[in-house]
Amino acid sequence: MQTIVNTKYGRIKGYERREMVEFLGIPYAKPPIGELRFKRAVECDCWDDVFDAKEYGSKSMQLENGQVVGSEDCLTLNIQRPLEGDKLPVLVWIHGGGYNTGAASDSLTDGLPFVEDGICYVSIQYRLNVLGFYDFSTYPGCEDFDSNCGLSDQIMALKWIHENIEYFGGNPEDVTIMGESAGAATVTNMLAVPSVKGYFQKAISESSLPNCVMTHEMAQENINLFMEGMGMTVADLPKLKTMNPEEFQKGNSYVAMMHQYKNPGMFLPGPIQDDLLPKRPMDAIKAGSAKDVKLLIGTNLNEGNMFVHPENTGFPNSWEMVKEMFEKNNNSDGKADIKKYYEKFGEDCFNKFATDYAFEMPAVKLAIHQSKYNDVYMYKFQYVTKMGRESGMGACHAFELSLVFKDEDFEFTKVVYGDEDKSDVNKIADQMHSDWVRFIKTGNPDRDNWNVFTAPNADVRIYDIDTKTEKLDRQELLAVWKDMRFYED
Repeated sequence: MQTIVNTKYGRIKGYERREMVEFLGIPYAKPPIGELRFKRAVECDCWDDVFDAKEYGSKSMQLENGQVVGSEDCLTLNIQRPLEGDKLPVLVWIHGGGYNTGAASDSLTDGLPFVEDGICYVSIQYRLNVLGFYDFSTYPGCEDFDSNCGLSDQIMALKWIHENIEYFGGNPEDVTIMGESAGAATVTNMLAVPSVKGYFQKAISESSLPNCVMTHEMAQENINLFMEGMGMTVADLPKLKTMNPEEFQKGNSYVAMMHQYKNPGMFLPGPIQDDLLPKRPMDAIKAGSAKDVKLLIGTNLNEGNMFVHPENTGFPNSWEMVKEMFEKNNNSDGKADIKKYYEKFGEDCFNKFATDYAFEMPAVKLAIHQSKYNDVYMYKFQYVTKMGRESGMGACHAFELSLVFKDEDFEFTKVVYGDEDKSDVNKIADQMHSDWVRFIKTGNPDRDNWNVFTAPNADVRIYDIDTKTEKLDRQELLAVWKDMRFYED
């Protein structure tokens, strides 16, 4: 494989490492700095010299252990591919982190395990938190602020990949997009974004939050908290164009700390329903927006355990908060049924509530909608380790990533799986990873009669010590939640 390739924008030099070729830190859009701060992604310029794709680009600006890290200039992508091969299946990884943290360069999600299976692996970086997903566009004096800057980055990256991946040996007609958490929510969003139609044929969504989309009006609830945390008024907002962006993290942290107490059940700032995303993903998918896309989607048994806390909680942690959540969204009639349903889970009731509200229930609904148009495969991750039992985390949010990426050395992997029988961990990792690879290559994970998902009591792949395919009945779950909607107006 030539390590210098010609693309639409110019020549790019890659490097042979670890039995693959890496092209790192490739710009896919103009740096969103200066006049382009709070503007949607703009197509990058061509270059004359050979671009040296030696290192990962900077991560998006964010807080890490209380320190501001990253840069505004962060719109890059990375390509890792086998030493040989052409027209390879392409996997595009979209990192998670609540639209607030994370990076394409995280070693846990290094592409090597997929490259070893003959896949061209791409990871993308996009703007986060205040610079990417805060919507100031409806405030006086902010008419020149764009909405959905982070979403526009993701769209631009997919466009770049569609137009250039063949130069790297990838097949632009055989692309799978994949993400976890906010990355998985991005995947389900892209099923509803008109401008990316045809850019991918398959999608893998791990622990998505399909309803984490807001109107401009609802987004103001979080922006008002941001101003409170920053000590700003509406008249001060235009100053954000020229302020030191590191200062934004003060207000961003305040939103994270206070948003549940102002609006229980509301999500942190994320994509906005606008011209880029005209319909809420659930409604668009129900209407057939992704009819040409095969989908693999699933959740973890104890998603909510990461987010429900006695203080600074990420989702409601009391019946008083649940009551307020339902009353604020005109769902008072369903409040009693919800309380009766979740009280049976005892001390775990609010963790279970958060798991179902944000992850499980909407994932099942979305899978049912998409199954009317194309093949859908659903899974549930239920492997509870010793650490999961002793900490009370269970099979928590993001715990499957170490297995899907077969990463034994990452510190997070050692914490979660370090006390387990290595043969058990390797067995489940092999099962998950190989199922994902088969889906990426064929559109069918095809193991042990894992049939397509068609109804709330249809086949689901259960990943555990004894992995199996069985029918899970979520009819009661859907019945208790009915068609109630929250923070959508």
